[in-house]
Amino acid sequence: MTMTDGFAQRPVESALWAPFAPMHSVRQSRTTIVRADDVWVWDTDGQRYFDGTASLWYSNVGHGRTEIVDAVTRQLRTLDAYQCFGDFANEPALRLADEIAQRAPMDGGKVFFTSGGGDSIDTAAKMARAYFAAIGQPERTVLLHREHSYHGTHGFGTALAGIPGNRVGAPFAPNVTQVPHFDPAALDRAIVEHGPERVAAFFCEPVIGAGGVLVPPTGYIEAAAAVCRRHGVLFVADAVICGFGRLGNWFGIERFGVRPDLVVFAKGVTSGYQPLGGVVAAGHVAEPFWDEPGNILRHGQTYAGHPAACAAGIANIEILERDGLLQRSLKLEGPLAERLDSLTDHPLVDHARGGTGFMGALELDPGYLAATPGLPGQLMQAVRRHGVLIRPMGSALGFSPPLTATEEHLDFVTDAVRAGLDDIHRTT
Repeated sequence: MTMTDGFAQRPVESALWAPFAPMHSVRQSRTTIVRADDVWVWDTDGQRYFDGTASLWYSNVGHGRTEIVDAVTRQLRTLDAYQCFGDFANEPALRLADEIAQRAPMDGGKVFFTSGGGDSIDTAAKMARAYFAAIGQPERTVLLHREHSYHGTHGFGTALAGIPGNRVGAPFAPNVTQVPHFDPAALDRAIVEHGPERVAAFFCEPVIGAGGVLVPPTGYIEAAAAVCRRHGVLFVADAVICGFGRLGNWFGIERFGVRPDLVVFAKGVTSGYQPLGGVVAAGHVAEPFWDEPGNILRHGQTYAGHPAACAAGIANIEILERDGLLQRSLKLEGPLAERLDSLTDHPLVDHARGGTGFMGALELDPGYLAATPGLPGQLMQAVRRHGVLIRPMGSALGFSPPLTATEEHLDFVTDAVRAGLDDIHRTT
C-alpha cells in the first residue's frame, strides 16, 4: 500500500467485506459513494444518482442537513462520549428519551437506547421475557413472528426472520414460532397451541418492509393486536423502517389505532446521521423494573445513549416537525403508488404495492423470474445506469425515497425504472 498526500492509497481490491454481498463479484466492482445532498448522492466517477431507497430506509430528512451536523459537532466538542450504564446519563440522552416518550403511542413510555435496529430487536425480545419473569410468569418465553418479516440479523432477529434466506444458521434463540403474515386466526391458534401461559410476545411490522413492502389488509393489525390482548401476549411494533415519518406519523403503528406494549425504533430516528436505536416500553411493562426494587434488566450496549447520536436525534425530530415531513409523507404516498402502478403494463412487472406510507414495491413477473433468477439484481443495476438507486427484495424492487422528495423526483424515478426495465427486457 502506497502513500499519497499523507493518506494510504487504497488497493483496487479492498478488504471491506460488505453486508448481504456476493463478495466474489463485488470484490472488484463497487459503487463508492463519496458525497450527498438532499435526495442525491454521487460516486467516485462524479455520477449523480437519485437515492430511491433513502439509503437503507433511513435518510428521512434527506442528506446534508447542516443542522444535524452542527448539533453533533457541538456535542462532540462538549462531551464526546460517556456511558449510560447504572446511574450515569448525559443531557442529550435524557432529552431525547423524553421527546420520544412524549410522541410514543402508549402511556407512561420509557425509552431504552441501543446502537441500531438489530440491537433493539434483541432488547425487545429479552425485555419481553424479563417482564414476565419479573411478574412471576417466567415460563412465558415463546416469541411469535410472521412470514416475510425482517427483524434484523442479530441472534433474536435471525430467529425471528420470516425471509427464508435470512435464516441461515437459525434459529439462534429457542422458543420462536412463525405464523402466516396476514391471518389473525392463525396467530390465535398458534398462541392456543403453545398455551397462552407460555407465550411472551408477538413481533409485527406495521407494513412489512424488507420482506417486500407488504401492506396489511384492512383490519389485520387491529385484529392481531386484539388477539394478543385477549391472551395477555405483548404486542411488539417493529417501527425500525416504518417510524419517524415513513408512514406519516411517528411510529407507523398509530395509523392502525393500536397501542402496542413495546415499540422498536432505529433508522429514521437520526435519519442515519448517527447510529441509534431503541425500545419504548409502555408504562405497565416498565413498572416492575422502575417501581419495584431488585429487578434489573441485565442488558445494554456500550454506545447506548451516546451523546452525539442523541444530539442527532433531537435535531432530526426538530427538522421533521419544522418542515412538516410527516404530513409530506402522507401527501406523497398516493403519487408514489400511482407512479408504480403506471409501470405495471410492462412485461417484466406483475403488480405494484404501496399506498400506505412513502414506500412501495414492484413485484416482478413470475415467469420471467423463473427463467432469470437473478432478474431483480439485474434490474437494480440497469436502473442505476439511468441515475436511480433502488433495492432488489426477493422477487420485487423496493422504493422508499427521502421524505424531502417531490413529485418531479418521482417522475424521474418512473422514467428511469421504465428505461431499466426496457433495457433488461430486450435481452431476456
